[in-house]
Amino acid sequence: MKKSLHPLQTPCPCGSGQAYVVCCGPWHAGLATGMHAPTPEALMRSRYSAYVLGLVDYLLATWHSSTAPAELALSPVKWLGLEVRRAQATGDAGVVEFVARCREGGRAQRLHETSRFVQQGGRWYYVDGEMTVS
Repeated sequence: MKKSLHPLQTPCPCGSGQAYVVCCGPWHAGLATGMHAPTPEALMRSRYSAYVLGLVDYLLATWHSSTAPAELALSPVKWLGLEVRRAQATGDAGVVEFVARCREGGRAQRLHETSRFVQQGGRWYYVDGEMTVS
């Protein structure tokens, strides 16, 4: 299910402190125009926002074909916040470590993941990650 996108001045769900329209919004809208997140961190933040907003098509389109699921069903999770702990890119490889807070089934959880990204054809893709749920 696709949720409606944020109004112009609504803060971006990724917690950057910027408005959605100038943060993750352009990357979400960019699928149709060929405009893509320029760094692994920008892609990771836009993917977090896509989970918050229920943008399944964006999540699948930014997942590397070697590890992407054929389809994706989002569970009913309330996302509460994102903290980026580390982000780096070397050549065509990138790593982003983050903690995402959520509430699922009335229980608060922290998802701590170190994600791997790869750049192909000038575009970054999520490959996989090591995750710890606490």
